[in-house]
Amino acid sequence: MTDVLVVGGGAREHALAWKLRQSSSVDRLLMAPGNGGTAAIAENVPVAADDVDGLLLLARDRCVDLTVVGPEIPLAAGLANTFQQHGLAVFGATREAARLEWSKSFARCLTQELGVPGPEFKVFSDAPQAEEFVSRHQGPIVVKADGLAAGKGALLCKDREQALAGLHLCMRERAFGAAGDTVVLEECLVGPEISVFAFCDGERLSPMVAACDYKRALDGDHGLNTGGMGCYTPPTTWTRQLQEQVQRTIMQPTVTAMTERGTPYRGVLYAGLMLTDEGPKLLEFNCRLGDPEAQVLLPLLEGDLLSVMQACVEGDISRYESNWSDEACVGVVLVSGGYPGDYRRGLPLYGLRDIDDDVLVFHAGTSVSGTGNTLLADGGRVLTVVGRGNDLSGARSRAYANIGKISFEDSYYRRDIAELASLPQGTPPESVR
Repeated sequence: MTDVLVVGGGAREHALAWKLRQSSSVDRLLMAPGNGGTAAIAENVPVAADDVDGLLLLARDRCVDLTVVGPEIPLAAGLANTFQQHGLAVFGATREAARLEWSKSFARCLTQELGVPGPEFKVFSDAPQAEEFVSRHQGPIVVKADGLAAGKGALLCKDREQALAGLHLCMRERAFGAAGDTVVLEECLVGPEISVFAFCDGERLSPMVAACDYKRALDGDHGLNTGGMGCYTPPTTWTRQLQEQVQRTIMQPTVTAMTERGTPYRGVLYAGLMLTDEGPKLLEFNCRLGDPEAQVLLPLLEGDLLSVMQACVEGDISRYESNWSDEACVGVVLVSGGYPGDYRRGLPLYGLRDIDDDVLVFHAGTSVSGTGNTLLADGGRVLTVVGRGNDLSGARSRAYANIGKISFEDSYYRRDIAELASLPQGTPPESVR
């Protein structure tokens, strides 16, 4: 039997814990810090996801056999390195491998060397130089904070004025802290976006799976960027031919190059892609499962999640075949009023007991009241409601028939997730703010 620690407290980590709990090999399941939903299936331990020393102490004291890291921040902080140095098994990329996410300039320069298709780009650490470059370009441009910015550091600017405002936000106002001290300015690509995922053992990739997520806060892909307002799988564009092309031109060359550099990639590799008229192009890499993508993908994983994670850690994923159901899943995120800006906390949640048995609810920003009797909305993204069906239409119907049953004061959600006439296209927003 295996004792597992899941690091993180969002809906992605709730989904990971839910899937791991289905394994007959999992004995104790710990969450650090977890949330109001994970408390029902695991033991929540009040250690922050970015407290590497505290997590190490927890894993050693509780004799954890495998630590599964959900979010990117502890990976960028070197959690996997620290655990490995102390002889502890961990599923997640080392700091050096996770550089594919925590430094967009590194990832962009590496993939350019490899010939991986992507946008034209420039890297700047000097604000005046970046502003001078932008002042000579009128068309759409993407301003990206080089470091981690909770999924909100990419500003799609429709003209020179917006791009200059985006630079000011990143480099002078430092809205993203040190993450925006260096920026990557990219050509604005056009086309449908998809997220592609694969388990990786340092050399080999598992069969890939894809999803589409929605970053803008409002229907019709309007409003500010968020951490994700909803998601669905499978994308209508995800064909066998596209899978083979993405593996051959984007995923495998990157994994091979990381191994050759002495920084093998083990964990989940996530590529955000734009499907342009010239073919798929890389927008960015992430070093973990996405959120909300994990909530719609993990229910479709056929087989034992613990086994595939252990195979990655041990460096031989070829001994485990990860299969994915051909059904569809749609996830809709319920958020707090004001998100992604300021919002209130501690508001009672209603309606969770009315959810249909075949619909999943993964918690993110929830907590339990002091009396232990009431679930509270305690974050920006509060929970994800996931419907499953034989096709997208059926899955979508299940999700929307149930999310309306849940409420708290000032809550809202997008009503066009997986509405195929309104797919996310990567078009510029009205404003960078």
